[in-house]
Amino acid sequence: MKHVNVALFVVHKGCPHTCSFCNQRTITGYQKELCPDDVHSAVKVALSSLDREKAAGGEIAFFGGSFTMVDRDYMISLLEAAYTYIEAGLFSGIRISTRPDGISEEICPILKKYGVTAVELGAQSLDDRVLELNERGHTEKQTNDAVAMLKAYGFETGLQMMTGLYGSGDDDSIETAKKIIALRPATVRIYPTVVLEGTRLCELMRKGEFIPKGVEESVELCSKLIPMFENEGIRVIRVGLHSGGDVESGFAGGAYHPALRELCEGRIYRDAAFRELITLPCGEYTLAVGRGNRSKMTGQRKANLEFFRDRGYICTVTEEDGIEKYKVRIR
Repeated sequence: MKHVNVALFVVHKGCPHTCSFCNQRTITGYQKELCPDDVHSAVKVALSSLDREKAAGGEIAFFGGSFTMVDRDYMISLLEAAYTYIEAGLFSGIRISTRPDGISEEICPILKKYGVTAVELGAQSLDDRVLELNERGHTEKQTNDAVAMLKAYGFETGLQMMTGLYGSGDDDSIETAKKIIALRPATVRIYPTVVLEGTRLCELMRKGEFIPKGVEESVELCSKLIPMFENEGIRVIRVGLHSGGDVESGFAGGAYHPALRELCEGRIYRDAAFRELITLPCGEYTLAVGRGNRSKMTGQRKANLEFFRDRGYICTVTEEDGIEKYKVRIR
């Protein structure tokens, strides 16, 4: 059953740092400060589109800012507005995002009181060198400690990581993924770096001191990271910045694509099939995948089929029951 979720953006409030990559007004496309009335309005619009039974499994989410580091009265006013609908049984809980250094023994009971059920931490990297170069203002240890505290209070915990940051390569991103897996979060978001106007990364790029990874390089890396998490039972709930807002107009470089996850999953399927195909003589083959995965196996604009054809394999794709995600059977 599809549930309704309500996403609300708290634009660049509370964060004591300006990270190398950050221009949240561009990322979210929002300029106006969120207020409790906005929470009520957004929820009512969402409820009007689906019946209450479908809404009851959904979440009200506060993203875009360091939620637990805003003015305390302001934070509570937003939570109180959202909690009205949790108490009424219309939503299952509240999800927030914040920084690792925004979690404390003082803040966790407040979040519990107002119906927060899931907390996502913008870890970005678990390499202190990369964190310092990008002016994150927190350490790997603070992320580890925050995750432990959130779990002790019973929150569903999510971690967000970035690839392609200033001073970062594929090796440290893979190492960060391994460290995240060891922390056992419920969810992960992967954000390949997008260089936005008005950021330090943009300045470094234009000086020639930083060369951002493009879409192709990021797809290559993320197609390795996604299975690392999912094979460990950790849900990857987002790959790449969401489309919309002002990202397109503020884009200066890096790995932005409105369907980045689709590209990554297409690469995973392509690589899985090709590992088997190269053991077989050139010819015609049928690639069988699980239900709903035909387009991923085919690739955007049939790119995967063209890749195989260029190497002597003429392939068609079918869907079958009982085939696991990212698995391919070749006939």
